[in-house]
Amino acid sequence: MLGNFSKVRKAFMQGGGKKSEDGRDQWPSRAAFLLASMGGAIGQGNIIRYPSQVFNNIGLQWFVPYLLSIFVLAIPGLILEVAIGQAYRGGAVAAYNRMNRRMRGVGLASVMVSAVVVVYFAVILVWIMIYFRHSFTSPLPWTGRTEEFYNMQVLRQVDPIPGKIGSNGVESFVSYPGMGLIGESVGWSAFIWFCVFLCMFNGVGITGRAAYFTMALPIFMTVVLLGRCCSLENAGRGIRLYFASWDSDNLASGQLWQTACGQVFFSTGVGFGYYIAYASYNSMWANAVQDAVIIVCSNCAFETIAAFAVFGVVGYLDINPANTPRLGAFEIGFLTYPAAIVAMPGANFWAVIFFLTLLLLGISSTYPMLDVVVTGIMDRYGHKLPRPLVAVVLVVIAFLISLMYCSQFGYYLLDGVDRWVNNLALVFVVWSELALSTTVYRFKDVFTETGKPAFALWNGGYFLGQICGVAVGHHVSGGAGAGVGFGIFIVGASSALVVCKTPSTPAPRFWNKNPVLKRFWFLAFYSGNQLRRDLNVIVATGKNWSIPMLWSPLVRYISAPVLFIVYSLSYPEFWTLRNDPVYVFGFILAHFCLVFAVVSLVLPKYFDVFVPMHRLDDGKRLAAPGVNANILEAEINDSAETGSSRSPPPDRSSPANKSLGVGVTGEKL
Repeated sequence: MLGNFSKVRKAFMQGGGKKSEDGRDQWPSRAAFLLASMGGAIGQGNIIRYPSQVFNNIGLQWFVPYLLSIFVLAIPGLILEVAIGQAYRGGAVAAYNRMNRRMRGVGLASVMVSAVVVVYFAVILVWIMIYFRHSFTSPLPWTGRTEEFYNMQVLRQVDPIPGKIGSNGVESFVSYPGMGLIGESVGWSAFIWFCVFLCMFNGVGITGRAAYFTMALPIFMTVVLLGRCCSLENAGRGIRLYFASWDSDNLASGQLWQTACGQVFFSTGVGFGYYIAYASYNSMWANAVQDAVIIVCSNCAFETIAAFAVFGVVGYLDINPANTPRLGAFEIGFLTYPAAIVAMPGANFWAVIFFLTLLLLGISSTYPMLDVVVTGIMDRYGHKLPRPLVAVVLVVIAFLISLMYCSQFGYYLLDGVDRWVNNLALVFVVWSELALSTTVYRFKDVFTETGKPAFALWNGGYFLGQICGVAVGHHVSGGAGAGVGFGIFIVGASSALVVCKTPSTPAPRFWNKNPVLKRFWFLAFYSGNQLRRDLNVIVATGKNWSIPMLWSPLVRYISAPVLFIVYSLSYPEFWTLRNDPVYVFGFILAHFCLVFAVVSLVLPKYFDVFVPMHRLDDGKRLAAPGVNANILEAEINDSAETGSSRSPPPDRSSPANKSLGVGVTGEKL
């Protein structure tokens, strides 16, 4: 008996799954990694949030900005996260530290976003559990009173006392008289956190097995719901709204583009850090680029197809944008769908199927966010602490924090935090990932070839142009903002080209034709292109897909500015809500992430405590333009072993460099 207990205890305390060549835990299979990563992207929001966004912007014109956002934002961002996680073998902090130590704060901000979101995200699953429990009661208790049931039996919120904003500013603040905990919500919250713990406590071995259940079963049940909802009476009426209508005038609406961009961005899950964490448990030589494309396309395909079920319900209930107000993010799942289920034959069965599907999809999105925090702690203290213990402590802490969302004002608090963490913190984190990775990566090479003044002028124009452009755009007009932004960038870029010294290292083909083009190449494209090349040495081996040449200019000059514009749109909205304490709290909380990213850029040494001790110097590299990063690291290691303080930069034309199939500028020979 004691022997069996000892075996169970040993299995519990040791990490599950196999090990990779460097001793890091590894996924049982590629399918396990893909399913777990898809679970992070595909959640209940794909079934309830996406259809509401489409309903509010009805027509096929929705797919124009939607598809563009996939290729401009989602795929490039996910390629970066999966590639650095896999190549740099660490969670968000360790991976960005290896890119450059000044990006430690970006990794830490990503971890913080996941830590904040996972706490309130679990409470949404509590509401689903309440519906699920009542789904076994016949007749369904929300019959004839869907909205009343949602407000009185699920949320149980006490209405706030409104405040007032006058011409002279805030005259009175919103107050929340209901402060007590809701017993049922607390109980279901404990159950949800226990389920999350079971899915991730022992590493990727058990997470990979859990993903088969939390992803495969909901996909099957979604197909069942799809068939049932599309066979409802008048379902075709709603489906025609979704896929057989067109409103070209709506393409001129900024609201359409902003909504589609936000939907793709938030649905994909870039910026939460779990793709970096999960990819770090891949084999170093896995097909990272292909995996990233598969994850994005699977997520978007799932929500696009699953929406047919919702629009079947829309046709059945005979609702459309002409006779129905705009739908909120939760209304499809907690009001529209339940109202339709009541009228279906076998209502209880379909209610159970629907809410169980939402529950499993929600859990599959919850444990990846907690895994981000666990991976960060294990990277730093894994040699001292067993993973199950770390998981237990974090789950208990998360449960205790989540209690404030289980209160009589919890729904309002959730909305206040969710609005700013998603619209401000998350967008800023991804903007930082894309903009800074193509600026500070191997920036000493650019210093060497162009001089510091030229580097400062170019990047000063790049960042200041975005900041001033959106500021003028909000206070004057969009056209004026665009003019100011482009103007500042052009002035900075032109000045940089004038003061720039002519690089001695050859540039690729076209850019090597004259000194001006050469300067332009090193200032505009070198850092991003060098990052692409260095990552490709690892992730593009054999028949693996490589990161394409267009990736680096795309993320720097299109994806990042677009995200900064989206980021800026949240500030005017806050001004109208500044008298509400829950929105003020969420606004302040979101800005902690911004502080981490900015402070680490200037003072990276203060973030040493978050980086594994043996990896503190990972982001330090010798200046050696055009030389592959692996050669630089080998040179540094040789220098450390021989005891010399510094070795000269490697010869860019040496046989060692050419043996990798990389030329002077790193392009394939």
